[in-house]
Amino acid sequence: MNTNNTGSHCASGGCGKKDTYDWMSTMGLKDVDGFDVVEVSFKQGVHKEFVHNPAHLQAVTGDMVVVDVGSGMDIGKITLSGEMVKLQIHKKRVKNDAEFGKVVRLADKRDLEKLEQARSIEISTMIRARAIVNSLGLDMKIGDVRYQGDLRQATFYYIANGRVDFRELIRVYAREFKIRVKMRQVGARQESALIGGLGSCGRELCCSTWLTDLKSVSTAAARYQNLSFNQTKLSGQCGRLKCCLNFELDYYVEALREFPKNARKLRTGAGTAKLVKTDIFRKLMYFTYESERGRGKLYAIPAKKVKEIIAMNRKGEEPANLVDLQVMINVPKEEDQWDIENIGQVVELPPEVRNKRRRKNNRRKNNANRQKSSSQNKRQGQKDNKKPAQKPTHKKAKPKQDQKSANKPNSNTPKPNKRRRPQRRKPNAPKKE
Repeated sequence: MNTNNTGSHCASGGCGKKDTYDWMSTMGLKDVDGFDVVEVSFKQGVHKEFVHNPAHLQAVTGDMVVVDVGSGMDIGKITLSGEMVKLQIHKKRVKNDAEFGKVVRLADKRDLEKLEQARSIEISTMIRARAIVNSLGLDMKIGDVRYQGDLRQATFYYIANGRVDFRELIRVYAREFKIRVKMRQVGARQESALIGGLGSCGRELCCSTWLTDLKSVSTAAARYQNLSFNQTKLSGQCGRLKCCLNFELDYYVEALREFPKNARKLRTGAGTAKLVKTDIFRKLMYFTYESERGRGKLYAIPAKKVKEIIAMNRKGEEPANLVDLQVMINVPKEEDQWDIENIGQVVELPPEVRNKRRRKNNRRKNNANRQKSSSQNKRQGQKDNKKPAQKPTHKKAKPKQDQKSANKPNSNTPKPNKRRRPQRRKPNAPKKE
């Protein structure tokens, strides 16, 4: 018996699609009533159906079976059986007279190979289908494609803002892919549930893993939880408000009942105090006195004392000030402010402070180096311009050179030799007679 039901619907194989765990099948308990309806999952949870399971097949939870779905044969996996199916049928409000399909047989090796072939061509079919939609100029988007196990029919999931006349599109699809075509429109949230992904919290999308009842979410949910109306932070991957805004809404609504209503302004002897914010967890309300200079100091007042001040104002009485009524709060240090477990917080880095003195010193050094290099170049140029004075020599005159070659300075020419002293002549010897 295969009781480990961990499927995945994404290409990486890391995330599951509305997986269910039949814990009663692991207990070894037999179903006394003998309920023959089971839940079968197709394409790892993209589509699920309730079908009849004949007793002679002895198919149990985790087995791959071939199911007659009316339009042909499809291959899926049994995810629930027995008493758990009754609870699931009651949860999804299935009618008692609803007609279910039937399990034909257990899937063999050839059936599984055919199913793998069908899954391998779904991505290429979706890409080609999107290109055909663009060529026809239809205002719609193909989100996903699911082939039937026998490769005779394919379901195209699309999203569109309004009604689309896709009769011509179905003819093109049937001629292009040579299959029966079934179109199914889904919303933006259903599309994100089909595709899957990761949310801003770092976990897999709730709609693609376990959330089946997609309730409407309004901006009032953010207002009750004191969240800023930032569209980018409150919206999910589907472009709608996040479903998780409804998860803790009931707790916030119940906690707000303990706070007084119409407490925006409090009259005191020091002036009129206005409500700035409300801390639901600490049950505190922050007030401040507004003056010409602007907003002043915040005073944290418990909700019970705020009710007492409102009752006093109705009687025409006023407290002296809010200083005596405030609660002193120990503000944590900046080092203890951030929690390692809360990875969703945004850490604001301090502005970068640049050292101006260092920049000035670097500029001075660069200017000094430039001046030195310019002065050295000038001196070198002056030396080159000076020509040595020509001194008379007893050597024969050299042949004349071309004017162009004579004007060019020749660094290899030897320097003129110094004038030599004339040698003394020896006196002539006397002649012999």
